[in-house]
Formats: sequence, C-alpha cells, structure tokens
Amino acid sequence: MKTEKENYFDLVYQVVRLIPKGRVTSYGTIANYLGLKSGARMVGYAMNACHSQPDVPAHRVVNRNGLLTGKHHFSPPERMQQLLESEGIRVVNDKIQDFNLHFWNPIEIKLED
Repeated sequence: MKTEKENYFDLVYQVVRLIPKGRVTSYGTIANYLGLKSGARMVGYAMNACHSQPDVPAHRVVNRNGLLTGKHHFSPPERMQQLLESEGIRVVNDKIQDFNLHFWNPIEIKLED
C-alpha cells in the first residue's frame, strides 16, 4: 500500500510528464494545480526523488523566477542546463532567459480539452 506522500509524488509525476519539450513550469504552479497552495516544497521533494524514473522530465521544473534550483540533484549538476538547452531553452547564470515565453501552466490542458 502506498503512503500519502508516495501518492502525492505520483500525482506530481503525472503533471510533470505533460510538460511539453521546450517548456518549463514551477514547483508552486504544480502544487497549485494539484490544490496544495503551499505545497511547492513537496513538489521539490518529489522532483528530488524521481531521478530513477527516466520518463519524468524533472529538468523542466524550476523555481518561480526561472532559476535552476534543482540542478544539484542532477549528475553532474550541469546536466539540468544541458537538457534544457537541448530543448531550445537558453540558460544564463542558472536562470532561464525569456522565462515567460517558455513557461507552461498545467491549467492550459483543461482549456484545450
């Protein structure tokens, strides 16, 4: 039987798998989408725990300012930036350039359906 934390992590991973290539979202945006307005930290914990799941593009989740705050959980830490840049996202000093242009909100899914 899964714990409440494991179930929450699974919900986070479902959302992260939907982030299109070349787009990013934030920990807080995922938490808000899942109905946990103060759950950004839990989303961060989920991202830190998912590196054994290659189908979860954790590199597409950044902080609310576009900073690569999770890069230290990649091996090597430069890997997060490399993955984003391979998708056409420019990163300078650990910050996504033109963040608003690349930002994806999961609510867009509901609007498109």
